[in-house]
Amino acid sequence: MSQITTHILDTSAGLPAQNVPVSLQTSSSGQWQVIGTGVTNSDGRVEELAVSDTPLCAGTYKLRFDTASYFKAQRTSYFYPFIEIFFEISGDGNHYHVPLLLNPFGYSTYRGS
Repeated sequence: MSQITTHILDTSAGLPAQNVPVSLQTSSSGQWQVIGTGVTNSDGRVEELAVSDTPLCAGTYKLRFDTASYFKAQRTSYFYPFIEIFFEISGDGNHYHVPLLLNPFGYSTYRGS
């Protein structure tokens, strides 16, 4: 399992958001670098963004969600074409789960378990 996982719930539909492209990125010398990609499954989850035997280093990471492609597929008007969630990890090897609660005109996130 990936050290960092995510899932998306479309709160306007009360359903998981399927087929949303997601990338995991880290910053090195001020430049963002993609270290993992995935697409949400039928349960709105991406569980294999950063699969490695080596724990991720301490630092700032971001998840980038391509919400425009999701809402276009739903034929729904939307305000945010993509969402980026920035967070820090301590390099301890612990699992970090970052859920996204999404609707066409807003979003919320939190540190999950």
